[in-house]
Amino acid sequence: MAQKNRQRSTSAPAAEPQPASPGRRNLLKGAGLVGAAALGGSGTLIAQQGAEPAQPRIREALEVLTAAEVETLEILCDLLIPSDENGPGAREARAAHYIDRALAGPDAEDLEAFRIGLAAIEDYARRYRGRPFARLIRDRQESILLALQQNKLDGFLPSAGGFFDLLRNHAINGTFCDPYYGGNRDFVGWDMIRYPGVRIGASERDVELGADLPPNHQSAYDYPPYTKTGGNRA
Repeated sequence: MAQKNRQRSTSAPAAEPQPASPGRRNLLKGAGLVGAAALGGSGTLIAQQGAEPAQPRIREALEVLTAAEVETLEILCDLLIPSDENGPGAREARAAHYIDRALAGPDAEDLEAFRIGLAAIEDYARRYRGRPFARLIRDRQESILLALQQNKLDGFLPSAGGFFDLLRNHAINGTFCDPYYGGNRDFVGWDMIRYPGVRIGASERDVELGADLPPNHQSAYDYPPYTKTGGNRA
């Protein structure tokens, strides 16, 4: 049965762990999304020493998460898939917006785990780092994410490591999903991995081009067979 009451985070590491770079290249490789994309660079997370990260602005109504929860969530997604020299990342793709929308609908069973997990991260940051998570410098945010990944924090459902996996999967979905579902804004995720986009037919020229197809910035639901008039769109 799902845990209803969050346990407070009690584990304080003796020394600040160093980020292991769960950055976007490693993340995409683990998800099988790199290949044709051939992203350059190391994919390491870049710390802005002594500087505070810019505060995200909530520009639209939220479904089930609070503005404070989305602020933390947006930073976590950005740490996992940051923008870099290769282009935009999860923040620009609006992965946090996708997650909020998904938790209000098809992934509603994950809502409690997200509420508990985001609160536990905020609680840990305030108790052991002395500031809200969003106000920490980048390297300390990364160290908390690393501790989460290594299952070294308390107060998560089902565990810190389990929440990291849940968060990671949702961040990937929000960055690379069909834009119809609320993420992958302006097709930045598809462009990142050089996915040419949805095509319901292939011409002889398309077959010749293969992986070099120019991007087709259309949702699957832009095609008549999948719209409401076509009877297949929810």
